[in-house]
Amino acid sequence: MNINQAKEKIELIRENIGKVIVGKDDVIKNVLICLIADGHVLLEDLPGTGKTMLAKSLSLSINSKFSRIQFTPDLLPADIIGLNVYNRATETFNFVEGPIITNILLADEINRATPRTQSALLEAMQERQVTVDGVTRKLESPFFVIATQNPVETAGTFPLPEAELDRFMMELSLGKLTIEEEVKMLKRFENNEPIETLENVVDATDIIEIRELLKDIKIHDDLIKYIAAVCEVTRADSGTYMGVSPRGSLALLKAAKTSALIEGRDYVIPDDIKNLITPVLLHRILFVNRKDKTSREQYLNALVSRVEVPSENFNS
Repeated sequence: MNINQAKEKIELIRENIGKVIVGKDDVIKNVLICLIADGHVLLEDLPGTGKTMLAKSLSLSINSKFSRIQFTPDLLPADIIGLNVYNRATETFNFVEGPIITNILLADEINRATPRTQSALLEAMQERQVTVDGVTRKLESPFFVIATQNPVETAGTFPLPEAELDRFMMELSLGKLTIEEEVKMLKRFENNEPIETLENVVDATDIIEIRELLKDIKIHDDLIKYIAAVCEVTRADSGTYMGVSPRGSLALLKAAKTSALIEGRDYVIPDDIKNLITPVLLHRILFVNRKDKTSREQYLNALVSRVEVPSENFNS
């Protein structure tokens, strides 16, 4: 597979998801960037905005296994990763897989589970493996987590710790529909559910092949220095308690290269980086006295504006 073929396959996925999700092309692109870059996504949005539909549409589009976990305060780690059950007939323990043994995992309302249960995801998200009773099992590739949380109903929730937030490549929001988009959505869902007739357009193995192409995407040293400078300014400013971690800067690098691949280029340009700064970095920063997302985003934009953007020809 070459870059042009990869672009065509990714475009098929985007168009297929677009048959279900209306007017969210940028969000769909960013979700695909995370999938191809082997990252994970945190969707923070109100109920009914299409988060579950997005996850299901992606899974159907790439012909992969899909699982959904509804996180609740009484959910245990074994409910996620599985457990060993004693078989009297054979006098042996058999491993019963949990829903985490899948390709696309929707972790719904992840902040409603206790920290102990939330932490059960960490090994899987970072190491692509689970450990039960001392036995480690590798997860099938691709393994992609789409976690959701409701920003309004926070009673009885457990905020995600910074170590867990840092495992998500991006934090995204589907946001509101325009009147025109809502009319289009209503007409589309008036008499049927588009997701019920959604067909596979690629295979999960294609995603693995596309990932291999990322090593062929070039990025100029000046752009690598730009990424480092953007991340450093978040650490050095007095308005932040904690800036972007090295994992965050690496995530921005991988996301920028993936963005170039999706656009059919074998080289990164400044816009690939600039367009991803907010979704990749914002959730990794602890700000001083800035609670709401809009205020934090404005402050991050002000910080980033201090860093000079390279302006050379990067097609070399």
